[in-house]
Amino acid sequence: VQLQASGGGLVQVGGSLRLSCVASRRIHSSVIMGWYRQAPGKERERVASVRSGRDPYYAHAVMGRFTISRDNAKSTVYLQMNSLKPEDTAVYYCFANVEGTYYWGQGTQVTVSS
Repeated sequence: VQLQASGGGLVQVGGSLRLSCVASRRIHSSVIMGWYRQAPGKERERVASVRSGRDPYYAHAVMGRFTISRDNAKSTVYLQMNSLKPEDTAVYYCFANVEGTYYWGQGTQVTVSS
């Protein structure tokens, strides 16, 4: 499975961005897909993830500001990021956990300027 992420960029504090991640083949809705991020000097952390039949997961730091969604017909997962803060600055990686194997996108830079 290859994942192609897009949508990052430079935005001011309080702004919004929408990340997209498209899989190279159809992925069943039961497969967990989502996003991690890694800021300079910090460990990679899970931001949000989604799978059918379960409530989405959100990191505490993004609750109420980020929304994850998924279009299974397009094998695409989205991350709508609102009210962005400087601490959201990071490289964002999409992932899919297929039968215990993690597949990663190439990463997309999000920079929030104050």
